[in-house]
Amino acid sequence: MTTTTPKKPKDAATAPGTGAARGRPAAGPDPVTQDRLPAPKNSSRTLLFSLLRPHRGKVALGALLLLTQQAAVQAVPLLVAYAIDSGVPALRDDDSGPLTAVAIAYVICALGAGLLQFTFIRVAARINQSILLELRGRIYRHAQALSLDFHDRFTSGRLISRSTSDVQSLRELLNEGLQELLIILVSIVYIGALLFYLDVGLGLGALLSFIPLYFLVRNYRRRAAERFARKSTAIAAVIVKFAETLNGIRPVKAFRREKANDEAFGALNRRHELVNADTNLEMGRFVVLSRLIASTAVAGIVLWGAHRVTAGAMEIGALAAGALYIRRLYDPLDRFAMMLNNYQSAGASLDKISGLLYQRPDVPEPERPVELPPRPEALPGREVVFDDVRFAYRTGGEVLPRFRLTLAAGETTALVGATGAGKSTLAKLLARFYDPTEGRVLMDGTDLRELTTAELRRGVVMVTQEAFLFSGTVAENIAIGRPDASRDAIERAAKAIGAHDFIASLPAGYDTDVRKRGGRISAGQRQLVAFARVLLADPAVVLLDEATSSLDIPGEKAVQDAMVTVLRGRTALLIAHRLSTVEIADRVLVMEGGRIVEDGPPAELIAGTGRFSDLHRAWRESLA
Repeated sequence: MTTTTPKKPKDAATAPGTGAARGRPAAGPDPVTQDRLPAPKNSSRTLLFSLLRPHRGKVALGALLLLTQQAAVQAVPLLVAYAIDSGVPALRDDDSGPLTAVAIAYVICALGAGLLQFTFIRVAARINQSILLELRGRIYRHAQALSLDFHDRFTSGRLISRSTSDVQSLRELLNEGLQELLIILVSIVYIGALLFYLDVGLGLGALLSFIPLYFLVRNYRRRAAERFARKSTAIAAVIVKFAETLNGIRPVKAFRREKANDEAFGALNRRHELVNADTNLEMGRFVVLSRLIASTAVAGIVLWGAHRVTAGAMEIGALAAGALYIRRLYDPLDRFAMMLNNYQSAGASLDKISGLLYQRPDVPEPERPVELPPRPEALPGREVVFDDVRFAYRTGGEVLPRFRLTLAAGETTALVGATGAGKSTLAKLLARFYDPTEGRVLMDGTDLRELTTAELRRGVVMVTQEAFLFSGTVAENIAIGRPDASRDAIERAAKAIGAHDFIASLPAGYDTDVRKRGGRISAGQRQLVAFARVLLADPAVVLLDEATSSLDIPGEKAVQDAMVTVLRGRTALLIAHRLSTVEIADRVLVMEGGRIVEDGPPAELIAGTGRFSDLHRAWRESLA
């Protein structure tokens, strides 16, 4: 029994239970359609710490190795100072002991620094690879867990960009930049402390020279952050366009879109080039200014130190060591700019990744899940009830006004109507690709929101017009819904559907690789494989979304025969444009504007004067 309750549609932004009432954005610009997703202020830092946390021990070991290695490296100028101030005077007195000690210490420092750096690189490489492996896995798992609503609005090209170019930016920082950046920072601390140890004046001079450098770095970071965010967005747009063109290569060729696509891609590519050039120009400006400040500071400190030596206020060895340290202090500035570039690029990418990982499914797992009651063998289907259901997409606009609908267990119901009438949306609510804005969808009295995804997918299976097949063998594609199925069970399902003969004729039979999207076999054969998959999974409820609309008449006849086998005894909802598919249904629902306007057996509606009778008459005339 079906009843519909016509109501005046409310505004999506103010109606109770709509997206706005549930904390969702109302109609207007949708952040998910943008390249950067909203996330808390420190989410990227939180993400980085969560990736590092499992490797705390290795991180501590790496820090200890780096500190020890830099201590060995920075000890060399001290040895030079000792050799000049103590070793040379001792040698004049025929005492070669101090210089010999300096030479031995120098060799020990060089060998120790090399060994420690090698060990540090090995430890850091293991940490980095583990982090990148975990991050790619998180992106992949999270992308699969997000709801269909998110994937409808956030393109696959942008998701690919997150796991490729954005992860690549982070990889470059971890593998090449972070080690260099840490070495620079540790060496600055060591050198500063040693300069103060050698002479307080030298230390103060070096410290004062860092004041203009601090403001230069601060300004560069602010300007570079903006440019790297634009650079990351620009390359993502290039990847999106590339992926979109290749995914739609058939219509591209059919409608001769190559030239238009080339122009659009060229514009995006040029935009990326300009943004990249702007980023490099900013780095060049920083390098020139930092070198000017560093050269001026080195010249000033050395001249001042020389005056102090001639005045007897400083040893010449201390000045020599100080000059070496000051040179070491400023030499890495060029590399520091490059490291800041990597850091800014990785920071922008990490912000975008954390924004993706911060998204939460609109269809969450239940906190206290329940299980469906057992099905009787005589009646494998389940009763489905749409209880005061109403649905509106988060971007606004009511699709299904409030309605009640009951699908009896084991009944096959056909859903017909014009494009945009709400048929697919109703089916997606039953598959729980979306949750209702208001009301409940019940299966044998259990709210679908109380079922785990695994429990729901065992009970409800959807077959779409495309009948998507994954790269792999025919047998693997049939067994997707039941991976532990034996080969005999797979073949029985294929034989019951009528797919066994064509599968056996393939080069390797059931072990034939169907290739990308099942391109090795025809559309009708892909549908038969999809039906064999459903029969093997043995669900209680089957949803068929225009499963025969893309087939020719012989292919449609084979698929319809398979449909009869699959649907026997199960609760089924068929979305059909071809009314020949409706003939196997026990009941027909006609939808218009999201409302069910007719409901009854096919023969009764055909004999009437309503909308379905008109559709059926037009279909018959088209066949004449």
